[in-house]
Amino acid sequence: MNPLYWEWLSFASRWLHVVTAIAWIGSSFYFIALDLGLRKRPDLAPGVTGEEWQVHGGGFYYIQKYMVAPEAMPEHLIWFKWEAYSTWLTGFLMLIVVYYAGAELYLIDRAVLDVPAWGAILISLAGLVIGWAVYDLLCRSPLGRSFWILSAVLFGFIVLLSWGFTQVFTGRAAFLHSGAVIATIMSANVFMIIIPNQKKVVTTLRAGGTPEAVLGLQAKQRSNHNNYLTLPVIFLMLSNHYPLAFGTQWNWLIVSLVLVMGVTIRHYFNSMHAGKGKPWWTWGVAALCFAAIVWLSTFPAETPEEFDVGESQDPLYVSNSFEDVRDTVLGRCSMCHAQEPLWEGIGVAPKGVMLETDEQILRHARQIYLQAGRTSAMPPGNVTEISGEERRLIASWFEEANAVRR
Repeated sequence: MNPLYWEWLSFASRWLHVVTAIAWIGSSFYFIALDLGLRKRPDLAPGVTGEEWQVHGGGFYYIQKYMVAPEAMPEHLIWFKWEAYSTWLTGFLMLIVVYYAGAELYLIDRAVLDVPAWGAILISLAGLVIGWAVYDLLCRSPLGRSFWILSAVLFGFIVLLSWGFTQVFTGRAAFLHSGAVIATIMSANVFMIIIPNQKKVVTTLRAGGTPEAVLGLQAKQRSNHNNYLTLPVIFLMLSNHYPLAFGTQWNWLIVSLVLVMGVTIRHYFNSMHAGKGKPWWTWGVAALCFAAIVWLSTFPAETPEEFDVGESQDPLYVSNSFEDVRDTVLGRCSMCHAQEPLWEGIGVAPKGVMLETDEQILRHARQIYLQAGRTSAMPPGNVTEISGEERRLIASWFEEANAVRR
């Protein structure tokens, strides 16, 4: 597919993912706050466990919660599930468009593990499946009876899985997959446990029976996990913009601190909404975790050995224009995109992209084409004064080589 069209497909999938994620997180946070803030009084109707008055948009809302269900099930019942399903589906589409289709650039680091693209994709898919399967087994095991023991084991499992991803993928892909596993767990909780259990309860009640208490307990447990995992997964999904997080020696340890930081922040808001006070110590813990992350980011990742492209028959490399393109990139881009950037105020190569060698330029050819050839996105503000002729040179070099490949 034409790189321009593929880039727009990437943008569309990312936009849809962000929109659906906002809808899911928004409804999730709202109902958590609502549930924790419900007030009880002696004269509530039978089955009602709490109520709350809210004001929004110029109107007043009176909300009551039935712990199981009302005596007569309403005909019109809204199920909050499509936000979760759509978020996962659009996220998986992004995984395909960006990481599977661009495996050689974004997924595989041959200095970490020399694996073909199809092998890396299979590892990625296996990671998502194994992540959910192990999590589900742990929740169903005797460990699931203890909130704290289960939380500690799950924390260790996610950190171990994150470390494993750093031994297989690029740092960027490792962080993304850590977030993808958590997001898969959260979506599967809704799809496999929460909604099915609620439907069983509704079916039983409409048949005049009494629902099993375990159904509600299971759904509550998984909903609670989703609540506390939301902030870490947001951090991990946004981390691809910040190489200081994923492109360091201790990136897997940073994931563990992100988990702690996100959980403590959610604990503060949960306590506040439940009327149990404001545990300000949580912000101190979060600040210490963030300070530790900043400190760990100062340990650079090991510099991989460059691959020899001297015998490469890649049309991009054998093109008569390559030497001129290389000179342009080295003169206009490499002062920022370097192991040790020379541009004042730039401490690390933007998005971890380095353009100092032939191999690096070939590896990021598509990005160079889109960012500096077909558009003027790079360099920012054209600070290095790349000319129109140089942009046309980059565009024609990539397009001609791409035509040869086809």
